[in-house]
Amino acid sequence: MDYYVTLSPGLENISKNEIEFFGGKIKEIRENKGRIFFSGDLELIPKINYLSRTIERMNILLHKEEIPNISLEDIYERVYSIDWTEWINENQSFAIRPLRAGEHNFTSIDIGRVAGEAVIKSYQKDKNVRLKVNLDEPDVIVRVEVIFDELIVGIDTTGDVALDKRGYRVFNHPAHINATIASSLIYLSDWKDDELFLDPMCGSGTIPIEGALIKRNVPPGKFREKKCGFKFVDIFGYELLNKIKEDIVENKNKYNIIGLDRNQKYLDGAEENAKNAEVLDTIKFIHGDATKLHEVFDSVDVIVVNPPYGIRMGSKRAVKKLYNEFLSSAKKIMHGSSRLIAITAEDKMFKEAIIKNNLEIKDEFNVMFGGLMTKVFYLTL
Repeated sequence: MDYYVTLSPGLENISKNEIEFFGGKIKEIRENKGRIFFSGDLELIPKINYLSRTIERMNILLHKEEIPNISLEDIYERVYSIDWTEWINENQSFAIRPLRAGEHNFTSIDIGRVAGEAVIKSYQKDKNVRLKVNLDEPDVIVRVEVIFDELIVGIDTTGDVALDKRGYRVFNHPAHINATIASSLIYLSDWKDDELFLDPMCGSGTIPIEGALIKRNVPPGKFREKKCGFKFVDIFGYELLNKIKEDIVENKNKYNIIGLDRNQKYLDGAEENAKNAEVLDTIKFIHGDATKLHEVFDSVDVIVVNPPYGIRMGSKRAVKKLYNEFLSSAKKIMHGSSRLIAITAEDKMFKEAIIKNNLEIKDEFNVMFGGLMTKVFYLTL
């Protein structure tokens, strides 16, 4: 079966490793576009939806085609030609979730209308049944996307709520990091079990919590299932999911994970989130200043951080001061094999601070984060 996933643009190579680990065969990676196409067996659906930490949505690919000067008639024809009786039970409702990117003489609403009509007419032809449309809570979600001259049609196995919504969060930081990005940065750091892991500006605790879930092999879908479930269950039932659950072995090992923040309100919220995620016993939350790390720590192996920027800091001058003082202090507690991974939208300012503190950039790349272009830096001594 053919699939495609969506994720934060820029993190494709990290998600590729996850897909291959689950047994998927990569067909195409859309670099910096947040899409990966691959093939594999049916078990990939529950594996990715329940176990993946870096992917936001998984779809079954039904049609993909380049159509120069694509029209609404083209969309209708391609959608109509799909055998929808394979995917929608006659007692189920469906909804089209359209997407359009590029210049066209139609809107995404037009795509949804035409594609919906095509599904209904096609089903009527095959089964003499008129399918029900439910835009709010459909049993089956059909993704119809027109990306410039390309048409992509798929069945959404995840649902309207993307996989970055883990389900353990009870306290919201005003600018918390996307959980899939947090996990991607942790994977990038190559954090070992016996290493000390620090997020010195942890906010509501997403990075430390995701780190603990990774190390303890706790599926990210465990908490999400209770809150919003998975759309593929409506199509295939619970058998596929239950089969995957049988093979999961969690551990209760203690790992050296520290979350530090100077805002006590955020730390209290982080503790609540960690408690809800059942990992508070392996994370130590400390009230402290990220610009004075050397006063608290002698040595740290891995630092992963999403430092504040823009409105959160009030002024560019404050951001510049924070970045310089933070990296100056971080350098004092880093050793030969230490790694520092940071993501920020103020990349020029952060890079100036890197140069000023004579840290080495091992890697840097762009990541789209909530509609904002950010940059990830991988630093060593």
